[in-house]
Amino acid sequence: MKFQKYLVLVSIVALLSLISCKKEQTSGSDNVPTNTNSHPSLILTKQGVENIKAELGSIPIFDKTLSAAKAEIDLAIEEGFDVPIPKDYSGGYTHATHKRNYALMQKAGVLYQILEDEKYAKFVKEMLFEYAKMYPTLPIHPKPRSYARGKLFWQCLNDSNWLVYTSQAYDCIYDYLTKEERDILENDLFRPYANYISKENPQFFNRVHNHSTWGNVAVGMIALVMEDDELLETALYGLKNVDLDKNLKDNDGGFINKDGKFGFFANLDEPFSPDGYYTEGPYYQRYAMYPFLIFAQGLQNKRPALKVLEYKDGVLLKGVNALLNLTDADGDFFLLNDAQKGMSYFNSSLVSAVDIAYHFGGNNPELLSIAEKQNEVTLDDAGLAVALGIKEGKSKPFVKQSIELSDGANGGEGAVGILRNGNLELVHKYTAHGLSHGHYDKLSFALFEDGEEVIQDYGMARYVNIEQKGGGNYLKENKTWAKQSVAHNTLVQNEKSHFQGKYEIASKHHANKYIFDVSNKDLQVTSAKEENAYPGTTMHRTLVMINDTDYENQYILDIMRVESETANQYDLPLYYLGQIIQTNFKYAKNDVPQILGESNGYQHLFEEASSVATGENIKLNWLLRNKFYSYSAVTSPNDEIVLTKIGANDPAFNLRNEPGMMLRKSNATNALLVSTLESHGTYSPVSELALNAYSNIKHIEVVLDTKAYTAIQIVTNKDKRKIFVLANQDSNRETAHKLEINNGEVNWKGPFYLKEIN
Repeated sequence: MKFQKYLVLVSIVALLSLISCKKEQTSGSDNVPTNTNSHPSLILTKQGVENIKAELGSIPIFDKTLSAAKAEIDLAIEEGFDVPIPKDYSGGYTHATHKRNYALMQKAGVLYQILEDEKYAKFVKEMLFEYAKMYPTLPIHPKPRSYARGKLFWQCLNDSNWLVYTSQAYDCIYDYLTKEERDILENDLFRPYANYISKENPQFFNRVHNHSTWGNVAVGMIALVMEDDELLETALYGLKNVDLDKNLKDNDGGFINKDGKFGFFANLDEPFSPDGYYTEGPYYQRYAMYPFLIFAQGLQNKRPALKVLEYKDGVLLKGVNALLNLTDADGDFFLLNDAQKGMSYFNSSLVSAVDIAYHFGGNNPELLSIAEKQNEVTLDDAGLAVALGIKEGKSKPFVKQSIELSDGANGGEGAVGILRNGNLELVHKYTAHGLSHGHYDKLSFALFEDGEEVIQDYGMARYVNIEQKGGGNYLKENKTWAKQSVAHNTLVQNEKSHFQGKYEIASKHHANKYIFDVSNKDLQVTSAKEENAYPGTTMHRTLVMINDTDYENQYILDIMRVESETANQYDLPLYYLGQIIQTNFKYAKNDVPQILGESNGYQHLFEEASSVATGENIKLNWLLRNKFYSYSAVTSPNDEIVLTKIGANDPAFNLRNEPGMMLRKSNATNALLVSTLESHGTYSPVSELALNAYSNIKHIEVVLDTKAYTAIQIVTNKDKRKIFVLANQDSNRETAHKLEINNGEVNWKGPFYLKEIN
């Protein structure tokens, strides 16, 4: 692109401002140690570049990544680029083009450093000057949906994305540019840009949220390149003396941080638990980990005295380990809070996270096995370290075990419990709300087998970057359906969502861990209580993964106890995926599906069929990806059974039409809902044989239920009987218990016990 004319027009101004426009960096603030200027020094270092050059041609995974980047950028240079006037939401041409531009610039800058070919620096330079020409003329973005509208994009969040990546490109070509050219870029583009997303949008910048993390890092990254300690301090500690409305909400229902702490370090302090769990959930942790870690890498290289990777006991490096443990067998993230199905550790954010964690976190060989699966590395010092580790055969398998990850800044706001055995993975959610991306789903769970959802969490109602669906943004059904309690596998009282479906209430509360015990692989237990979702009602859910050597797969025992001060209707949905094969109860199928309710998500459920329980066990058998599953549940006479389908009141077909089942108890004060879940057989379309197609559980029964204890008897189809006993009020592992059950005495130590009865 032509930019010489522009250079002539601004050169006089630039020359006059040479002395004044760039601050002398003789001393920084007490909080931001200074460092000598050296480029590149963010994701690449001068020494790192030399090390990479020395190894090229002998590090296969790095060479492969470099070759792919070179082919992409060579084609982009041949085709030319566009810097259009912004006008679109996510997924539109201008949005996608500016997004592509910053990714191209970042890669081209790296290629210039590694390959020493000036065409890559020239490409970045020309594009930057096009932006420098356009940016001063831009008004606020024309699309009005965001609480903090950007200029290049419809929201400041995406503007921040652009600056995070572009800062890296600028660092790589810094010495290629003349002093005059750098001054033009910094005065006409980078400083106004940083000021706009910070000073002119404090409601975006001074928050605790993944949005503000991107904003803080964007300002911090460009500050590191420009050696601007004042700007860097703003990034690290937030804007000072800004009067914000403490109740200001964003378009998702989030709140400005109310305790006066802002900036990058505040976003490390509050959303991360000591275990590295990020309260918004793994989908947004994956999104936020890129700015967190890329900035940490830059700070480690340029401001090592800050020791950012040691901050809060190394929480960023713990966060990488937590994220990897929050994936299924295929590497897909579990759907906690707002999340899109299919997001995985193959995303570029996790490629970067794994490489940085390996390079700066002690060279954990288990991370190399993840990098091998990702089959690419970052083109920087961290990526080189990973490539060399793989080349030298240091890789070890990353083995995901059962794990509990605490929530809350100090780890005291509930947790996520994950049970794993064989091919099964069960995810139990008893966390804090999760900031603006939280769902009203206390004590919910999901079940996976071989990396496939069996009992699903719906995730979010959004088609990210698909312009035809609401501009690629959140759909209204995200609030009316996906966030509501009935959209999850958890208890709903009186057809109302937890905390009245109000963020202001939900954000003040969290569930509480009762038991998480995986010391015996054959008997793993996760149990938690929720006392605030419905005032006057306590929910206590216990999920048990039991290994029975008579059968190929483990099975799940689910015990949901409810105690209330008043009589209520209790609904317990189950969102299974697959095709119904058989039920053991008769049901009336509606010729025209009825809508289940009027609000709180019920308006989006069709009642396809219904039945009234007789008091016997009910059983649902279904087929999913040629595997058989069964759900068995204890019922009382007149309990209702509703077969549902998602998709009512959905004129734009924004929701997936997926099945569910609901067990309903009416006019009950206290309630006990007990069920089992099994994976037990297969079907071959080739041989047309169904093996072990029927449930292995003959009967389940409540044999004792008091305020202190609950005991469940499980009878298999081989007539083996087991009793699981839970102490409902004492989770101490050292407490001794003695009970008489079915005319027999049971003695045990600790909060639970499983006994086989001859």
